[in-house]
Amino acid sequence: MRYAATRQDMTYWLQELQQKRWEYCNNLDAAKRDSRTSPTPSDFSKGLVAKDNPDLSILSQNASAERARNILAVETSPTDLVGEQAASQPAPVQPSAINFSLKQWSTEIKNSMSSLRKGNNENRKSIFYTTEEWELLDPTPKDLEDSMALEEKRKHLAEGSKGLTSSAFPFDFGRIPHKTRRPLKDMIGSSKNRNSSDSSPTEWYSGNGNKLVSELQLKYQSQQEELEKLKKDLLSQKELVRLLQQTVRSSQYDKYFASRLCEGVPKEKLELLHQKDDQILGLNNQLEKLNLEKDSLQQEVKNLKCKVGELNEQLGMLMETIQAKDEVIMKLSRQLSECEDNTSSQSGAVNSSMVTCTNKELQELDRLKDNLQGYKTQNKFLNKEILELSALRRNAEAREREWQAKYTSLEAKLCQIESKYLILLQEMKTPVCSEEQSPAREVITQLLEDALKAETSEQPEQAFFKPHLVSEYDIYGFQTVPEDDEEEKLVAKSRALDLRSLSLSENREISTGVKWENYLASTMNREMMRCVELKNLIRSGIPHEHRSKMWKWCVNLHVKKFKDSTVPGYFQTLLQNALEKQNPASKQIELDLLRTLPNNKHYSSPTSEGIQKLRNVLLAFSWRNPDIGYCQGLNRLVAIALLYLEQEDAFWCLVTIVEVFMPRDYYTKTLLGSQVDQRVFKDLMSEKLPRLHAHFEQYKVDYTLITFNWFLVVFVDSVVSDILFKIWDSFLYEGPKVIFRFALALFKYKEEEILKLQDSMSIFKYLRYFTRTILDARKLTGIAFGDLNPFPLRQIRNRRTYHLEKVRLELTELEAIREDFLRERETCVEKRDLISDDEEDS
Repeated sequence: MRYAATRQDMTYWLQELQQKRWEYCNNLDAAKRDSRTSPTPSDFSKGLVAKDNPDLSILSQNASAERARNILAVETSPTDLVGEQAASQPAPVQPSAINFSLKQWSTEIKNSMSSLRKGNNENRKSIFYTTEEWELLDPTPKDLEDSMALEEKRKHLAEGSKGLTSSAFPFDFGRIPHKTRRPLKDMIGSSKNRNSSDSSPTEWYSGNGNKLVSELQLKYQSQQEELEKLKKDLLSQKELVRLLQQTVRSSQYDKYFASRLCEGVPKEKLELLHQKDDQILGLNNQLEKLNLEKDSLQQEVKNLKCKVGELNEQLGMLMETIQAKDEVIMKLSRQLSECEDNTSSQSGAVNSSMVTCTNKELQELDRLKDNLQGYKTQNKFLNKEILELSALRRNAEAREREWQAKYTSLEAKLCQIESKYLILLQEMKTPVCSEEQSPAREVITQLLEDALKAETSEQPEQAFFKPHLVSEYDIYGFQTVPEDDEEEKLVAKSRALDLRSLSLSENREISTGVKWENYLASTMNREMMRCVELKNLIRSGIPHEHRSKMWKWCVNLHVKKFKDSTVPGYFQTLLQNALEKQNPASKQIELDLLRTLPNNKHYSSPTSEGIQKLRNVLLAFSWRNPDIGYCQGLNRLVAIALLYLEQEDAFWCLVTIVEVFMPRDYYTKTLLGSQVDQRVFKDLMSEKLPRLHAHFEQYKVDYTLITFNWFLVVFVDSVVSDILFKIWDSFLYEGPKVIFRFALALFKYKEEEILKLQDSMSIFKYLRYFTRTILDARKLTGIAFGDLNPFPLRQIRNRRTYHLEKVRLELTELEAIREDFLRERETCVEKRDLISDDEEDS
């Protein structure tokens, strides 16, 4: 039978096994860190409103396993001899006591300082242990003195023995298991005492360092406990102050209403106001309770996740231990089989010492089998606990989702009530008969002022009522509440609250953001292609955080042939030529810059960030297309593109719209293509919405005066911003057919309201603003892409060709009439003073 000659050889091979296991754990941790990173790349260009996406954080590697490995690194090389050859060699030389003490002293100092930085709440178990449960603990000075005294006694006993060298490796397979845990640093200290004959100055410094570190740790723990107590006291005091302030405001509010409102106000209106106020206060109280319950549930879920993580770590350690046991069992089984073969072949030469050794190994094998069975039982128990904890975690998450849905529903209802409250205040403020200024009118005026205030950092200390605050600008930079007209401010505030209620109601359902994340993750390793799934996702709306990437991809899809034929730096070359040389369009561009989107903060002043970018793109495009130069309407198209794209990408987006999507002469001086599209749209109205078309014809309402601007600037400043960007998502992917779809959908959305109007003036007045009242983007999208089908592009192209010929004939006739008029004016003396509109402009 072959075996290690000394315990030092056995220690080396066990350390090699442990090193492989540490390398496997480190690789597994790295794989887990890689799997937690987001699959969506973030290296695409960003526009004016897409700059603040947080970067992905990368977790740092855990170095606790390496520190423990350095502590246990005692044997660095084998004796290269095993079995009978090693038995004939002299005993190995022990390592120097001074070297070992220095290394151990530095290692203990590093571990102590690391525990000071991280806190004393992490007790890491050693990965490799057998029948005892080893633990990385910081020994107290008393424990160090006791262990040193015990090891001195063992050293004197070992000197009188037969010269066997003691093992430097602390794990002993032959040890009888007991219930107490032995700190790992005690073992290292005992090994250090066994390998040194007398104490050295280095060991004295190590002992003092451990005492100092222990005292610092105790002070740090006490200060941490005091800090936690102070934080808890501070939170309780803040909550008490908040409750007292709320009570004082409520009492002042009731006192003011009791003194002022009771004079000269009808009882029905007063009761209605009190009822609405009570409803709002009740909903606010329910909202606070739900927030508290949500926080408690989140803390419970966090604690459950921590417990599951700890159990997973324990399970991993047990699996590694079982694997090590299996290897030892296999090794012993092979040795046992070899012994049995040798016994059968040399049965006569077997001596009593070999029989004794075989019996001991058999006993060791039985003991290891028993330990293995115990570990299997413990593993089953831990698996059962993990399953129970997983079930508890799922239940907690389900409860959290239910509370979140209830919270969202209540918040949506609150927004609806506040919107109705604003309308009620406006109705009550409007005088009925008398123009006297009553106290009730003053109170209602003050309530309106409080309700119309935007969300700012400084709020008045005293206010009668503070409804749901609406921010001054939306996520796209558009102003939510105008500043000039008070009635328009009230309508805009009510519209903003209705939009928030709709968005909250949509968030309760399955979000399209999850579908987008899954789709983008599936396209990480392949190129994105046109498909039905992508078209349906884009029609439902691109999320704000992915819109920059998707718009750039759509633009490149349409202008790839143009970009391939240009040289690198093409946009910069155009811009430089437009700036350096005389450009006839530059004057008109400068006049229209500040008139582009005055209600957007990115274009509201000459120093705004978007103004210079808008100027550069328009100048470069005018130099590329001298026939068009600049047309009013191009500035709004570029301004919307710059909100999500950089300058060069916005330039190619404008090229896509003008040169790829729209027909020729769409943005020229005659606007020939735009006039043709209005006639095509009239044909589609008579086909898709015959009742509404007949209603317009009956009252002789020319609705193309309204829709002409829709087609020219793709609904910019015609619909609310949320709907506008969803229209642009589909427009950049599918092309101009989307404009016809949504124009018809807007009329169908309000068809019944328009049919109720019975005179041309009211109809035309309603058509000027009705698109701003449409807020439900999901319903509008369903009408555009569902109710209006079929909608073939071939039909639009054929009708464009038909109407183009008719418009050209009409323009030819108009030109002939103009020439006749000029000829007649020259010949007739009475008409020489008449001039045309074009001559008057020039």
